[in-house]
Amino acid sequence: MKYFTLIIVLLSISWNQEKEKLTGRYNYLIEDDNSYIQKDKITFKDSVFVFDNKYMPKGKISYGNTILLDNFINIDLIISISKDQIQKDTILFYMHDKQSSSANYLDEVVGKGKLIRIK
Repeated sequence: MKYFTLIIVLLSISWNQEKEKLTGRYNYLIEDDNSYIQKDKITFKDSVFVFDNKYMPKGKISYGNTILLDNFINIDLIISISKDQIQKDTILFYMHDKQSSSANYLDEVVGKGKLIRIK
């Protein structure tokens, strides 16, 4: 009986961890003058993401209280996503400039946008 309970606990832990990862394909839209403009498509897999534009480098995903997408369009831009947004089909995100004059660049938002899941 102990082993059966242990197997169930381990399966539930791995199932919850999969739900906390950003995976799949999304349309990438940026807000400009109160309207959203589609820029590209992005594919997320575990801890990396890739733009459909072949000339864009791969980026890294850091998971924590806030999900951070590093090396987004250029090396100075970082994207932050609230952890509760992962399960939604439309994910709101904020852009931050690493070269910001503020002490913590995540405190200063330089833009925002949406990721819309492609089904």
